[in-house]
Order: sequence, then structure tokens, then C-alpha cells
Amino acid sequence: MEYPYADYVLVIKAISDETRLKIIDMLSCGEMCACDILEGLSISQSTLSYHMKILSESALVNAVRDGSWMRYTLNKEKTDDVIAFFKGITSEKENCFCKKCKNQKPNNQCC
Repeated sequence: MEYPYADYVLVIKAISDETRLKIIDMLSCGEMCACDILEGLSISQSTLSYHMKILSESALVNAVRDGSWMRYTLNKEKTDDVIAFFKGITSEKENCFCKKCKNQKPNNQCC
């Protein structure tokens, strides 16, 4: 199976930061406003906005304005899709490249 690897680059960049991983963990409990997220982290409002922009652009997080604050939720559909993608690329497959390589070499060696 050919995977749309490029479709997951923004997600991988988004989860490659410790603060953003903490935010995702916090949002796993349900909707939170920016003020509540700030209480759980030692960062400024502008730094939180930066991280939330990246998470929103990757589609991992949904953002809705509520007066002067933003409310955030995990995009469950996207997180499920990302989990399925990682399972797909990390699982042995019938048409896996390594199997093709080993079948063409003596003693089932790749190199």
C-alpha cells in the first residue's frame, strides 16, 4: 500500500514538541479554554497561542472563540487517522519492501 506520507508531515511536526504533547494530553480529558491550559503549563499567553496555532493547523486540535478566550478540543477523527497511519507504516505487510528485498537475495539477507 502506498501511504500519503506528505499528508502527515504537519502532524509529525506538531507532535515533535514537548509542550504540544502536554497540551494534547491535557485535551484528552475534554474541552479546555486557553486560560485553563495556561494554568497547567509554565508558558506565556503568546507562547500558548503559537503552540495552539501549530496544533490547529495540523488539524489535531479544534479551536472555537468564546468571547475573548479560545476553547480547544482534540479532533478525534484526526487523531484516530494518525494512529491508523502509524500502525500501518510500522506493521509488517504482505507487500513490504523488506520482503521483496529478502526474496531476491541469497539466505534472505537484504544487503
